[in-house]
Amino acid sequence: MLFMVIEHFKEGKAKAIYRRFRERGRMAPDDVTYVASWVDLKFERCFQVMEAESEARLREWTRHWEDLTDFEIVPVRTSADAAALMNK
Repeated sequence: MLFMVIEHFKEGKAKAIYRRFRERGRMAPDDVTYVASWVDLKFERCFQVMEAESEARLREWTRHWEDLTDFEIVPVRTSADAAALMNK
């Protein structure tokens, strides 16, 4: 299952987020897969597409970061999958 994960960086924590990532990596379980990400120009939010069996598995990853960022997790599907469902 795909998830859009929107990280809302806590005030002044962007550098700490990048430092932790450099030092420890993503810290996600082996069955949680990073797909792609984008960061806004003010370093306030990161938009990530992640793949996992469930939101519970994603929460295993996010708990390592909750002191630095708040998470919004939205289950999503690809546009191609959405179009196929609408064509039935």
